[in-house]
Amino acid sequence: MKQTFRGSCHCGKVRFTAGIDLDAGARRCSCAACVKTRAWSVIVEPQDFRLLGGEQHLCDHTAGSATLRHLFCDHCGVRPFGRGRLEAVDGEVVAVNLACLDEVDPALLAAAWARIAKRPLAGALRYG
Repeated sequence: MKQTFRGSCHCGKVRFTAGIDLDAGARRCSCAACVKTRAWSVIVEPQDFRLLGGEQHLCDHTAGSATLRHLFCDHCGVRPFGRGRLEAVDGEVVAVNLACLDEVDPALLAAAWARIAKRPLAGALRYG
């Protein structure tokens, strides 16, 4: 079931809300930057994501196949989300870093991390 969650970077300069179905599980990106930082994300459609503040603090890094732009805060360096296009869904997506969700029950996150999404995605994202 989709719920609206608030999220932010470490320093709080970048803030957002996202409609996320944690029951669908999480995904791991296979680009070198995400592998090194152990990034676990959930994919949401752009209409389910709203940047509340901090756009001026966002810098980007594109890795690997350049499928996603990894956005990070220029103050604290945390990567709360990324944006890009995935062929598997034939459209634009937002990849929300689960670790950046605020005030969420840790048990919900643990369950989402344990359920790696079953639907394969082309491009930079993969399972396992």
